[in-house]
Amino acid sequence: MNNLTKIKIEKPAKEIFEAFVDPEKIGGFWFSSCSERWEQGKTVTLRYEEYNAQGDIKIAELEANKKIVFHWGTNGEGNKVSIFFTELEDHSTSVVIEEEGFSVNHEDQILYLLDNKGGWVYTLTCLKAYLEFAVTTLRASLIKK
Repeated sequence: MNNLTKIKIEKPAKEIFEAFVDPEKIGGFWFSSCSERWEQGKTVTLRYEEYNAQGDIKIAELEANKKIVFHWGTNGEGNKVSIFFTELEDHSTSVVIEEEGFSVNHEDQILYLLDNKGGWVYTLTCLKAYLEFAVTTLRASLIKK
């Protein structure tokens, strides 16, 4: 089971890639803070100050401006998330996020997958607003209840 989410952003792949891996930039669209720059083999702590929550991700692969692969969940070994950056002819970039590893035996499987999909759509929408229009006030504004 996996979730696939895509968006087109009117920026070069390098700028989008840096928004994820640079701890100074990630707070503009996703988590409020990050423990360090993302590098292959590292375990990075991501924090949501607004929700008093944090979690670790383990960076499995990193190819500058092209791909990021990490694991998160149980001890950093849970679901696998792959983020692909493909620069298009018009100098915009296609960003594709695939998350896989969902249990087919999860009791609320459909609701869980929909919630996950909604999270990625929201993250990519915030990323687009941040990079294209310098909007930083969307992050952590999603209300689930």
